[in-house]
Amino acid sequence: MKLNKRKIKYSAIFFICWFAFLAFVVDFQALADRFGSYALVEVSLWLLVLVPTLAVYIFTKEK
Repeated sequence: MKLNKRKIKYSAIFFICWFAFLAFVVDFQALADRFGSYALVEVSLWLLVLVPTLAVYIFTKEK
C-alpha cells in the first residue's frame, strides 16, 4: 500500500485539532464520575479522536 504524503498531512492536522479540542473541552473527572470508569471514558474519547481521523485519511483522495 502506497501512502500519500498529502493524505497523511491532512489526517495529522485533523488529529491534532480534534485531540486539542477534546483535551481542553472535555472534563475527564466529570465524565469518569458520571460513567464510573476511567477506562471507559479514555477508550470512548480515543475512539472519538481516531475514527474521524481515519475517515479523513480514507476519504481524502488526490486525483
